[in-house]
Amino acid sequence: MTNDQKQKIQQMRIEGQSYLQIATALCISENTVKSYCRRNNLTTVKVSRPAVKEIQSICKQCSKLLTQGKKGQYKKFCSDECRRAWWKANEGQLVKKAWYTLTCAECGRVFESYGNRKRRFCGHACYIANRFGKAGDEHDSRAI
Repeated sequence: MTNDQKQKIQQMRIEGQSYLQIATALCISENTVKSYCRRNNLTTVKVSRPAVKEIQSICKQCSKLLTQGKKGQYKKFCSDECRRAWWKANEGQLVKKAWYTLTCAECGRVFESYGNRKRRFCGHACYIANRFGKAGDEHDSRAI
């Protein structure tokens, strides 16, 4: 590898380009670029976060001004209370595709499960009855 290629690797890595992008641009092996970057402490290059969008700078529920952090995803809500209130108010607009209609292996009751098609029981009481042979007095009304 030439000194010119080494300088280009350093420059491109500081600009935030990946090993593959650098290797393709310089017509050298990706593993050669990785090795060079590891030896010269260029493995983790800090890429500046893009500017905060105006749409995401206010709470979706109460329109309170939000302060965005430097890491992670952009905030959409100012608090958990606002997030819960917004989801409850907009529940009808959501498209939930992972609803499954299943039959309980213990009592035979038909129930709906969201996101888990391998679920076997309608609630905790049926699971306990099936597992330990203890009959529950009532079904778990929280089962979904």
